[in-house]
Amino acid sequence: MLFADDERSLQELMKLELPRLGHRVTVCPDGLTAVAALEKTTYDCIIVDLDMPGKDGIGVIAHCKEHSPETEAVVLTGKSSMDTAIAALRHGAFDYLTKPCKLIEIQALLKRVAEKRQLTQKCRALTHQVRRLVGKPRLIGDTPSMRKVRLLIEKVAPTNSTVMILGETGTGKELVAQALHDLSDRAENPFVAINCGALPETLIESELFGHRKGAFTGADDHRVGLFEVAHGGTIFLDEIGELPKAMQAKLLRVLESGEIRRVGENKSTTVDVRVVCATHRDLPEMVANEEFREDLMYRINTFEIHLPPLRERIEDIPDLARYLLSRHRRGGQAELAEDAIESLRGHIWPGNVRELANVIEHATILCDSGPIRREHLPQHFDSRQLQGAARNRRGAVSLRDLEMEAIHDALERTDGNKPQAAEQLGISLKTLYNKLNQATNLEQSA
Repeated sequence: MLFADDERSLQELMKLELPRLGHRVTVCPDGLTAVAALEKTTYDCIIVDLDMPGKDGIGVIAHCKEHSPETEAVVLTGKSSMDTAIAALRHGAFDYLTKPCKLIEIQALLKRVAEKRQLTQKCRALTHQVRRLVGKPRLIGDTPSMRKVRLLIEKVAPTNSTVMILGETGTGKELVAQALHDLSDRAENPFVAINCGALPETLIESELFGHRKGAFTGADDHRVGLFEVAHGGTIFLDEIGELPKAMQAKLLRVLESGEIRRVGENKSTTVDVRVVCATHRDLPEMVANEEFREDLMYRINTFEIHLPPLRERIEDIPDLARYLLSRHRRGGQAELAEDAIESLRGHIWPGNVRELANVIEHATILCDSGPIRREHLPQHFDSRQLQGAARNRRGAVSLRDLEMEAIHDALERTDGNKPQAAEQLGISLKTLYNKLNQATNLEQSA
């Protein structure tokens, strides 16, 4: 917080007593010094004297609200008139205190400020979740591999340990992260999910940690970062292997210190966040290739949960398909004909559960209100199934070959349109480009 008053004795008192009450404080002797401090740092709360040399308290509050609207302001004044209080409130003050005031009054007021900020953060987090989700998906499947996943979730959820979720794209890593949050002591607080691979490299620091107004070109307003939005809850960093090297160092500092620093500020803000990460990439290989920091890998890899690909739990496909169908039909009957189930069981599923969801949505559109049959599945489906049977006859092939065949099929269906192909495959456009580049490099080195 920031405290501004021209009385020397009061300055010394606040420097001594506010830290004892658990508050980090910047003390300023006048309004102009306070404005200069506000230019460098965003504060949760400011307490300013109404009458100060250089710039009065009302002017300091106006400047603060222009640059950081979420900062709460309190006026400290020796004038106990109602006109003074009203003027302060009209200029955005949260409350006012009349001199001489007791420390217990300041502490009570700061507690109310903290409670209001917590409510604001929870509201923002709930809004963030509502925009992302329409009904909360759940983990489906009763194969031994999925029972093991559930057991691991139950074991680690009550702790604050950092969790790494490993698995191919589309296996449902975010659902595991959500389950970890729901079974933890943080369940009543925010769950915030971020796809690191989908954030522009130039904006990722601002998205994660926030920025102050004017910190860079285009920063027209103060922005609260997603780590602050998740305060008290869980933050899920999906595709952490796509995080740029420079950001890896900053994330490591946050994980070790529990403090973030908004872009354009000098002071840090403490956050209480449980971190869950996920990736489909081989982090040890990335470390060996100097693409990922070794110290960060060990920091985020306290506890691992491996999600099996869909092709390794074929028995779960009928239940998964019926569940996905019920979500589309919203209370209607979820029927799958036997020939459709047979085709679903025989598919390769390079896109895993995400691909299955796309297939079910496609079939739901075609079948109207009746049961889904084989003819309602996508046109390429049977040909892909026959290719899978041919592979089984000629022997095992590598996962990389399966992925590239699925990618080439998608590009062929979309006439080379990469964004559409990525959407059909259930992967990000960045992941598609990475896989194509890897294939090109392998061909050149062969």
